[in-house]
Amino acid sequence: MRIAVMGAGAVGGYFGGRLAMAGHEVTFIGRGEHLRAMQQNGLCLETPQGSLRVGNARFVDAAREVGECDVVLFAVKAYDIEAAAASLKSLVDGGAAIVSVLNGVDHQDRIAAVVGAGSVLGGLAMVSGVITAPGVIRYTSPMSSLRFGEGDGRMSARALAFRDACIGAGFGATVEPDIRAAQWGKFVGLATNAALTCLFRLPCGYIYHDPEIIPLALRAFGEVAAVARAEGIAMPGDAAERTLAMHQAFPKTMFASMYHDLAKGRPLELDSLSGALLRRARALGVPVPVHEMAYLALKPYMHGAPAPLA
Repeated sequence: MRIAVMGAGAVGGYFGGRLAMAGHEVTFIGRGEHLRAMQQNGLCLETPQGSLRVGNARFVDAAREVGECDVVLFAVKAYDIEAAAASLKSLVDGGAAIVSVLNGVDHQDRIAAVVGAGSVLGGLAMVSGVITAPGVIRYTSPMSSLRFGEGDGRMSARALAFRDACIGAGFGATVEPDIRAAQWGKFVGLATNAALTCLFRLPCGYIYHDPEIIPLALRAFGEVAAVARAEGIAMPGDAAERTLAMHQAFPKTMFASMYHDLAKGRPLELDSLSGALLRRARALGVPVPVHEMAYLALKPYMHGAPAPLA
């Protein structure tokens, strides 16, 4: 299969790297020092199972260099969605399908507004890693899977073919009949974990094991689940408790990816996480006080470290 990876960070790097090592024709679209290091030395994935070196892939700085393509694995930051999608128009016109695995619940709609809904599959990724040096990504957990699906729930040939390629590459992959419900199920934990690890500047081991912080986390999980229900998404009554148990099982040193951006003074995906939740909650009349506080407290950092006051 001919696969382009738009965004060679922790998500795109891992899944694209595994697909390349399985013999698929993979082209990474990257930028900056990270791209230059990959072009010179390949991509190094440091996983709990050992280090992997991806050298049998192409590393380019623009979609126009990709050539013919079957699938684009779309894994950029949420604030880059529209610009990145626009650059893929020629690949989509050539028949490529975009599988979007960004954080959040609206990314496929934003991509579809640029390239057309018929070319986009929604998805989500389960992987945790961080770029530790140009060309090097370290993963803090063995979890590694993709879930994706057509907007209308079809088991399409293109979705099944990509699923089979992923499974053959050695990681989990599922075609979901209701991808939006799956995304909201992840979003309960994702939006909360991003907010709390950034607010506390501490990893999961502190936040989800402190008896005085746990009730706050449960309230935050419950707020997301309440908005999902108001959106018409089926959500189990114990969604908050289930999500807490999952986070308590995470490696204690794990942070949400947004924390790493905060720590390095980079722009945050806050607007697509607590920000998006807050906008939907206000429109639906659902109170979300924990996420409102998190959004407002982190908003000054949304575009990078705030400039010093004169």
